[in-house]
Amino acid sequence: MVADATRMDGKVVLITGGAGGIGAATARLLARRGAQVAIADIAFAAARALAEELPGSLAVQLDLEQAESIEAMVARTREHFGRLDVLHNNAALLGPEIAANDTDVERMDTLLWDRTYAVNVRGTMIACRAALPHLRESRGAIVNTVSNLALQGHLIQAAYSSSKAAIIQMTRAIAASHGVHGVRCNAVAPGMTMTPALREAFPAPLREAVEAETLRDQLGDPEDIAEAVAFLASDAARNITGQVLVSDGGCSSHVPGIGLFRQFFAGDHA
Repeated sequence: MVADATRMDGKVVLITGGAGGIGAATARLLARRGAQVAIADIAFAAARALAEELPGSLAVQLDLEQAESIEAMVARTREHFGRLDVLHNNAALLGPEIAANDTDVERMDTLLWDRTYAVNVRGTMIACRAALPHLRESRGAIVNTVSNLALQGHLIQAAYSSSKAAIIQMTRAIAASHGVHGVRCNAVAPGMTMTPALREAFPAPLREAVEAETLRDQLGDPEDIAEAVAFLASDAARNITGQVLVSDGGCSSHVPGIGLFRQFFAGDHA
């Protein structure tokens, strides 16, 4: 009988931004598949509550703007579990106030731009740098959460989308330079995902506009993205590295305005 390569038995997974949304859904899924999970988040109380829900898990305090905090997160995980097999860089600078001020380049606040890159790009780089010696030992994997906005132009979120594009190139660079050591590095690019933070940050009309462009009958949930992350983290994806897996319900796969076309041709399929 062939073993289930999607199982994570005996593997240790470190998830940044692991206390809510996509991170929490991924922690729960990987724990069900046998992994021991370190849940790192700036919201430490929420990380601790989730760790208590998942036996054998570890909550870790994390501030991605502080290099010492990131390095301590990796060291604490390695010390507690004795190994590290997967780093899932999921945390990013988000929230209603950030989203409201992250607009186009002409109106961009320099401090917001710099902070976005400090958290999203610099923070991810430092986490990878700290984790790579341990991942070489375990022949492990890195999975970075990016965004379909890193692959498309938009009227808003210039700082966020360009920072995620930078992480895509970092993903490829790590895959190229460390594949010979047995380390894989991939990225997952969600579309609009129905997390609590998104519901708070985006008005319903904007969500409905994106939903109209989705090829499914609904927007994705955190569990949908968790499945993609879990696949890339597992041995089932052992021949996949340096890739971006887009999980956006098909939003980025078609010509613009498909929602309007649906309305126009609706009578043909009545």
